[in-house]
Amino acid sequence: MLPEPDPTLCRALADDLRTAGFAGAALREAWGVRADDAVARGLRGPAERALGGRRDALAVLGRLWVLGAPVAREDAAAALPGLGLDGAEALGLVALDGDRVVPAALIRPQPFADADGDVEWWIASDLDEAALGGPLPEDHVLGVGGASQTLATLQLTWRGGSALDLGTGCGIQALRLRRLVPRVVATDISERALRFTRLNALLNDVDGIETRLGSLFEPVDGETFDRVASNPPFVITPRVAGVPAYEYRDGGLEGDALVASVISSVGAHLAPGGVAQSLGNWEYRESESGLDRVHGWVDTSLDAWVIEREVLDPLAYAELWVRDGGTIPGTPEYARLIGAWLDDFASRGVTGIGFGYVLLRRPLAGAPTLSRYERVAGGGESAFGPHLAACLENHDRAALLDDEGLASAVLQVAPDVTEARHHRPGEESPSVIELRQGGGFARTLDVDSALAALVGACDGDLSVGSLIDAIAQLLDVDAAELRADVLPRVRELLVTGFLAFADA
Repeated sequence: MLPEPDPTLCRALADDLRTAGFAGAALREAWGVRADDAVARGLRGPAERALGGRRDALAVLGRLWVLGAPVAREDAAAALPGLGLDGAEALGLVALDGDRVVPAALIRPQPFADADGDVEWWIASDLDEAALGGPLPEDHVLGVGGASQTLATLQLTWRGGSALDLGTGCGIQALRLRRLVPRVVATDISERALRFTRLNALLNDVDGIETRLGSLFEPVDGETFDRVASNPPFVITPRVAGVPAYEYRDGGLEGDALVASVISSVGAHLAPGGVAQSLGNWEYRESESGLDRVHGWVDTSLDAWVIEREVLDPLAYAELWVRDGGTIPGTPEYARLIGAWLDDFASRGVTGIGFGYVLLRRPLAGAPTLSRYERVAGGGESAFGPHLAACLENHDRAALLDDEGLASAVLQVAPDVTEARHHRPGEESPSVIELRQGGGFARTLDVDSALAALVGACDGDLSVGSLIDAIAQLLDVDAAELRADVLPRVRELLVTGFLAFADA
């Protein structure tokens, strides 16, 4: 078990890391961009070769806690003058082995940027496959993986009074939520994970994070929050003997039941106006769509926006997660585990597995106004959070307007929107007009000439109704009929971020 982190030792470690210049940019410069990319893929050889015989503090601590490689005792002692080797051992970060110091955990710089500026945390977690030289133990506490990064990019920029990080792992979401709220409760079924969370909070001098042990919402029974974030153990793993179940990724329930439980239960823990955001996998079955299944899990008193990013077939899904556990393709164990996954899926008639994002909100007053279940494959994740926040604000404002009110509104086209027109050779009029979104989810919409003209004219000057009337006259069509046709599509362009209110 990881020792309970001592605040004094954590402060000493932070001072030593700071003195060594232990930061992402410095490490990339030390071993080069290509080696840095290799480290992210679990290959430490290029970085070790690039460091060569360097014995300065940055190189020593980089080998020890980023690459997960043993270092000379003399070099480690020089790199940690404040903490000392005994202090590093007391924190559970190293093991002393004669004239060597062996890493017992990883510590990696983790940059993050939001409206409050840039920050770089040091995030401690368990040793990875490269450092262990084999499969991970089932109680492994993951560092900042791809799913954690994805959830972070999705987080709305809205502030609140309190937040819940459900299934905190190493605590990265709790640290990010703490920048938006003064109080965060971080829960997990793993005491080891909670100790890493406490260690990381102390190491980065972040207060206001309370950790609680327990499954799902049991540790916060009866409590509500303004923000909830969850990267739950959503991987669908066979519940049969001989198949490893990793605490950080496998929910311990059959199929997608754990994700269903998170989605169906979170509404009871949302304060009015509160927002929950999570990742998830859901099954497609022979008689039921995955998105339809998710729709059935959602509390009907909540606003809901569910975005499916991809669907994998059962074999591809099994291969992904068997490899993730460290089992090598081509071995008998790999074939056995793939077979177990496929048998499990076949027992429930699973034809595919969807992956996506779930956003749920407790309306401030009245009934919910948002219910979107869609497949969106495009976009760069770096801007999802601000984009979602802007889209929700557009939706909320438009939902309060009837058609007459929307016609009176003054809109402007988003700065990332462009238009593409496709013509058949020799024809003057386009056969296809597309509106393309450069940011957000990079949506592409086919539109007709009337809607294209309206979007092109939304420059923050004239009202929507005035523009429709002018376009109706230009196209020689009935203005009332054009309004009835265009206004619902204007609402869609607002919620998807193509248009915005000019005075926002």
